[in-house]
Amino acid sequence: MRSLWNRFRRKRRRRLPRFVRWTLYLILGFYAFCSIALIGLRWFVPVATGVQIQRRVESFFEEGAYQLVQVFIPLEQIPLDLQRAVIAAEDGRFYEHSGIDWLELEKVFEEAETRGRLRGGSTISQQLVKNLFLTTHRWPVRKVLEVSLVPIEEFVLSKDRILELYLNYIEWGPGIWGVEAASRYHYGIAASQLNRGQSARLAACIPDPRRRRPSQMDTYSEIILERMRSRGW
Repeated sequence: MRSLWNRFRRKRRRRLPRFVRWTLYLILGFYAFCSIALIGLRWFVPVATGVQIQRRVESFFEEGAYQLVQVFIPLEQIPLDLQRAVIAAEDGRFYEHSGIDWLELEKVFEEAETRGRLRGGSTISQQLVKNLFLTTHRWPVRKVLEVSLVPIEEFVLSKDRILELYLNYIEWGPGIWGVEAASRYHYGIAASQLNRGQSARLAACIPDPRRRRPSQMDTYSEIILERMRSRGW
């Protein structure tokens, strides 16, 4: 019986080139690592994220010193206005979809047909996966990995936990990670002291955090505030 099994394995190996086998092993290993990490994130916080590592590597080729600033705070210490402003800005149906907002994607493609350009349609869940395990580089494989990991993330983590990790680990300026560091960097106050207007301005910086500043976000912050008002927030 063992000899038959060994012959079967040898035949299977001959059918698959070594490069293909190792590629499959790497992919399976990546998904296993991410799945285990997501389970751990139910109770623990990450030591570092993929985008943080990316920025550290990029800093070796840039002028000036790079210093990472981050302070993790629980969701209950983050003002509700800020939570709602971020949802209104980035993912209006966050608590309604299961990780991928198919309705929003349909709108994105419809707009692309009329305007001739494709805007972003990633949900908060997708953005968290990207920040944790991938990079900001726009390559097709990254998007495939991102979308395929979201169902695992949504199964393992609650919506509140996803939002908590997102608000604590997204980039909000050069070396500035998370809402507490962002609040202190941009306003000189703790995140718990942010008012409604300041929250909207911080949320408006998320699409381009290393270039945008809250003081420059008059127009977009008003759009975010109007979205909040339309939802009764």
